[in-house]
Amino acid sequence: MSAPGSSRQKLPSVGRLGLVHPNAAADLTALGWYSTPSQAHVDVLWALSRAPDADLALRTLVRLFETPGVDWAELNAALICDRGLRGRLFAVLGSSVTLGDHLVTHPDSWKLLASPQDSRDFTIALPSAAELRTMFADAVAAVTDGAYVERLRTLYRDRLLVLAAIDVAATVENLPVLPFVTVGEHLADLADAALAASLRVAEVRVCGSDVTPPRIAVIAMGKCGARELNYVSDVDVIFVVEKADSLSTRVAGELMRVAGEAFFEVDANLRPEGRQGTLVRTLESHIAYYQRWAKTWEFQALLKARAAVGDAELGRAYIDALLPMVWTACQREDFVADVQAMRRRVAQLVPADIRSRELKLGSGGLRDVEFAVQLLQLVHGYSDETLRVASTVDALAALGAGGYVGRDDAANLTASYEFLRLLEHRLQLQRLKRTHMLPPPYDDEALRWLARAAHVRPDGRHDALGVLREELKAQNRRVSRLHAKLFYQPLLEAVGPAGLELARGLTPGAAERQLAALGYEVPHNALTHLAALTNESGRRGRVQAVLLPTLLYWLSDTPNPDAGLLAYRRLSEAMAQQRWFLSTLRDSSAVAKRLMRVLGTSAYIPDLLMRSPDVIQAYADGPSGPKLLDTDPDAVARALIASAGRHPEPERAIASARSLRRHELARIASADLLGMLDVTEVCRALTAVWAAVLQAALDAIVRVNIPGAPDADPQSAPARIAVIGMGRLGGGELGYGSDADVMFVCEANEQAGASDADAVRWATTVVEQVRALLGTTSADPPLEVDINLRPEGRNGPPVRTLASYEAYYAQWAQPWEIQALLRAHCVAGDADLGLRFLQMVDATRYPPGGVSPDAVREIRRIKARVDAERLPRGADPNTHTKLGRGGLADVEWTVQLLQLRHAHHVPALHNTSTLETLDAIADAELLEEDEVDRLRQAWLLATRARNALVLVRGKPTDQLPGPGRALNAVAVAAGWPGGDGGEFLDNYLRVTRRAKVVTRKVFGD
Repeated sequence: MSAPGSSRQKLPSVGRLGLVHPNAAADLTALGWYSTPSQAHVDVLWALSRAPDADLALRTLVRLFETPGVDWAELNAALICDRGLRGRLFAVLGSSVTLGDHLVTHPDSWKLLASPQDSRDFTIALPSAAELRTMFADAVAAVTDGAYVERLRTLYRDRLLVLAAIDVAATVENLPVLPFVTVGEHLADLADAALAASLRVAEVRVCGSDVTPPRIAVIAMGKCGARELNYVSDVDVIFVVEKADSLSTRVAGELMRVAGEAFFEVDANLRPEGRQGTLVRTLESHIAYYQRWAKTWEFQALLKARAAVGDAELGRAYIDALLPMVWTACQREDFVADVQAMRRRVAQLVPADIRSRELKLGSGGLRDVEFAVQLLQLVHGYSDETLRVASTVDALAALGAGGYVGRDDAANLTASYEFLRLLEHRLQLQRLKRTHMLPPPYDDEALRWLARAAHVRPDGRHDALGVLREELKAQNRRVSRLHAKLFYQPLLEAVGPAGLELARGLTPGAAERQLAALGYEVPHNALTHLAALTNESGRRGRVQAVLLPTLLYWLSDTPNPDAGLLAYRRLSEAMAQQRWFLSTLRDSSAVAKRLMRVLGTSAYIPDLLMRSPDVIQAYADGPSGPKLLDTDPDAVARALIASAGRHPEPERAIASARSLRRHELARIASADLLGMLDVTEVCRALTAVWAAVLQAALDAIVRVNIPGAPDADPQSAPARIAVIGMGRLGGGELGYGSDADVMFVCEANEQAGASDADAVRWATTVVEQVRALLGTTSADPPLEVDINLRPEGRNGPPVRTLASYEAYYAQWAQPWEIQALLRAHCVAGDADLGLRFLQMVDATRYPPGGVSPDAVREIRRIKARVDAERLPRGADPNTHTKLGRGGLADVEWTVQLLQLRHAHHVPALHNTSTLETLDAIADAELLEEDEVDRLRQAWLLATRARNALVLVRGKPTDQLPGPGRALNAVAVAAGWPGGDGGEFLDNYLRVTRRAKVVTRKVFGD
C-alpha cells in the first residue's frame, strides 16, 4: 500500500467506478477524493467501486461526513492508510441500508472496524462467546437510569456491524473470507449474550432488589440452538423453571419483551402445546408432556435443543432428560403419518407463483436439505450416536462418515446449503429484515447487487449477474437431485449386487427403518422389490440403479408408495424386452415423475399401462403441451370404428376395439390423474369411447348376420337398428365405473321385404350377440350393456320397433320412465332412426303444459323412497357420492324434476346434459343463481370424487373412505391441492350439504 503522496494521478471517471447517481461526482468532491488527485485517493476510489452497491456506500459516507460532531479528517486519514478498514466499511455500507443508518446515528462506531495499529495483515478478530457475554453484562450493569433497551440495542447493532463488515469485506479488498459456519456460530453466541442480558434486565424489573429471582433455564431451539443462526431470525426458546408460578411467568414474559425491543423477536411457540400452552413449565411437566402427548415434529424440533442461558444446572437436566426421547421417536406408531404430514405442510407453505424465488421453502431450497438431514438423523440416530448433533453441516458430515450418505454427496449438499444460506444472509443484511425471497427475475439491478455481495465473480462467459443466475439453477437442481439420492442410494447399496461398487452402509434393519420413515408401510417387501430391480442382469440393472433414487423419491411423495413400487417392478419386468422404456425414464424426467405419481396413486391405470405401454411415451411434453392431450376424442372414436371394421370376424373386430379402448382409457385416466383434464372433458372422452365401441360391435355383428353374409350388401339387412343412450351415456357424462345404459330400437327394412316381426326377431339376435360379445370376461375394465331402462324393465323385450315404443309411451309410460327419457340420446347405429325416435319421445318427456301433477307427486314419492331404501347397507349417507346427501342423485333428480315441470315452456331445458341444463335453469331463473351454483359445484365434486374412487381402488365404488391413506389418495386423484384427505372431505361435506338444501327446496321436503 502506498502512503499518501502529493504526486498527481489521473482519477477514474465516475462511470468506471460504477457510480450512476447524478450527484456522485459532487459527492466525491465534497469528501475530498475527487479534487486533489493522488495515488491514495485512487486506491480509495477503486475500493469504493468494489462495494456491492457503490452508490449506496457513497451516499452513506456523505451522510456521515455531514453528521455534526464527526471528525471526517480522522476517518479519511484512516481510510487512506488502513486497507482493512476500507474494505470492511465500504463493504458493509454497500450491503446494508440499516447498518449504514446505525453508523450515521452512532458515528464513532466506525472505529470498531479499524485494523489494530500493530497489525500488518489488516484483519480484526471476533470476540469469543465469553467476551460477548461480558460485554452485554457490563452494559446492563452500567445502566443507572433504567434505559436498558437503548443501551443494549446500540451494543447489539455494533456487534452486528463488526460481524457483517468482516463477513462481506472480501468483496472489496483481498481480505479473508469468513466461513459460513463461523458466521452462524457467532450470531448464536451474540444471541446467547443478548438473551442473558435480557434475562438480567427482566430479573431487575420484575424482582427488584427485595425478591430472589426464580430459577429459569432458557433452552435455545431451531437455528439458534444449533448455532447456525441467521442475521435476522426469530430466536426460538423454551423456558424451564424450578417453580411454575406467576413470578417465573412474569420474568420469562419480560425477557421476551426486552429482547424484542432491543434485539430480535423471541418465539416460545415450540413449547408444549404451542401458543395454547403455559409459557413456563417445570422439568417434570416437560418430561410428562413429551412422554404422553408430543407429536413427531416436536421431537424433530428437539434435535436442535441447547441449554443457552439462565440456570445451567436446570438447563443440563432438561437436555439430559429429553434428548434421549428424540432418538426413540422413529419407533412411535404415528411416526410415518406425522412425517408425511410434515412433508405436506412444507410443500404447502409457499405459494406456487413465488416458489422459484424462495430460498428456504422452494424446490431445491434450504428446507429440502434440513428436512432430509433431520429425517435421516431421527431414523438412524436411534442406533448410531455419532448422528446426534444439532448443526445441519455437522449432521451432513456425520451422515457421510457413517455411510448413510455418500461422502461426495454430503460434501456437495453441504456446499449447496452454505451457498443458499450465504444468499439468505446477504438478503437479510440489506435492511435487517427477515426474508428468504430472491429479487424478481426481471430486477437485474437487485440481482447484480446480490451477486456482488455474495462474492460471485464473472467467469469469462457471463458477468456476475449471469453467473449468479446459472449458479442458482445449478444449486437448486443439485439439492433436488441429492435430496432424492440422499434417502435411496444407501438403500440400493444395501440390496444391490457387488458389481455396482456400492458401499453397503445400511444394515437391513436400518434400511427398513428408513423406508418406513419415508412412507412405506411394508418396508421388507419394498426392499425385496429394490433388490429385484437392481439385480436385473446387465445394462438394465445398472440403469435401474441410476434411476431408482429419483424414482423412489417421487414415489414416496405419493399416497401409496408400496403399491407404486410394486407396480413399477411389474411394469419393468413386463417391459424387459423394450429398450425404450428405461431409456425414456432416464432421458425424460417429466415422463418418469408423472409415471411415479400415477403408479403411487392409482390401482386402475397400472393394469391398463401393462397392456398399453405406449401410453407412457405420451407422458412426455410435446411442442404444444403434454402429448397425452394431443388426441381428439372424436378422432379416436372414428379410428376405433375404422380399425374394428377391418376385421370380418366379430371376435377380432371387438378385440381390436378393446385394444384401442384400453389405450384410450389409459390415456384419459392418466391425463385426468395428472390434472391435465377437467371432469367434464373426462366424461365427454369416456362417452365418446363407449359410443364408438357400441358402434363397432354393432357393425361387426350386423355384418355376419345379414342373410347371405359375408358377401351380402349391408343395405339388405332385415332391419335398421339405433342405439339410444340413457342415463349418463345419454347425457355425455360417463365415469370410469359407469355401465352403458341403452335401449335398442329397430325398423323393418321394406326393401328387404322384412316385416316388423322379422325385424324384431333379427334385431334381437343381433342385440343379444352384441351384449354377449362385449360382456365377455376380460382383463380390461368391463363392457356391461344395461338395457333395464327399456319399457317394462327387465320383463320387456330387448328390442322394439319405433311404432311399438310410440304406442307404449302413449299409453303405459310410468313417471320413472318419462324421467329416464330426459337423458335419451342416439349414440350408435342408424342415425336417422335414432333421430326419429328422439322426436317421437319428445311428446312424452316434454308434453304441452308439462307432465301431470300426479306424475310430479310420483317422482317425489320415488325420490323419498330412494333416499330411505336404496343406500347400500353400511354406507355413510353423508359421503356416498351417488345416493348420499347432496350427491349425484340429488342433483340429477332436482334438475330432472325442473325439466319435467318447465321444459314445455323453456326449450333450453330440452337437454340431456346435467350441467348444460343447470345453465338453462339459471338463465330461465327457475332457481337463484347461487342455488344453481351450489348444485353445479356438488355435481362436479361428486363426479370427480366418484371417478377418483375408481382410479384409486381399481373398481367401481361410490363410497368415500374414512380418513387415512385411501382418502388421501382419492384427494390426490381428484386434484385436491396438497392431497390432504381431511381437507378434501371437509370440503366435500360442505359443498354437498349446501346442495342438499336446494334439493329439499325443489322437492318440497
